[in-house]
Amino acid sequence: MLPLSFRQVYSLGFIACAALLGAAYYFEYYLYLDPCPLCIMQRIAVAALALVFLCGALHAPTRLLGQRLYTGAGILASCFGAAIAGRHVWIQSLPPDQVPTCGPSLEYMVDALPLADLIAVMLRGNGNCAEAVWSFAGMSMPQWTLIWFVVFALSGVGYMWQLGRAQRAD
Repeated sequence: MLPLSFRQVYSLGFIACAALLGAAYYFEYYLYLDPCPLCIMQRIAVAALALVFLCGALHAPTRLLGQRLYTGAGILASCFGAAIAGRHVWIQSLPPDQVPTCGPSLEYMVDALPLADLIAVMLRGNGNCAEAVWSFAGMSMPQWTLIWFVVFALSGVGYMWQLGRAQRAD
């Protein structure tokens, strides 16, 4: 028997994602830290994960197949976010002479580029992404975000394992 219900687990996941997004907007609008393209992509990944958690909490499937589908979607969103955050951490770790050049502003790219090109440019990152403007406990924001995505992904894998154990016990 699982200690928490599916609805409770997914509600907690949604609350965690909402807190992460709230912190991101706090940094942007109250501390005036402008997000770089990779920061925006990480926010999109957190929002996608929040949407999975919210839908899972509202739907709260009782059948294992439904629970596995939501958990799989959460793991995929977490892995996508971890890949973006990992790239951001990598760019921040480059020596100054190897950092990609700074690109145009996000507003300009939205106005000038088709959607597919905009996404490709944002995923690549640029020199704006190399600057670590905030840190806590010696780690930058992308490093903290990477940790959160890894925790979400590993929690999903652990939950999937528990679902398998529960099914075998029945």
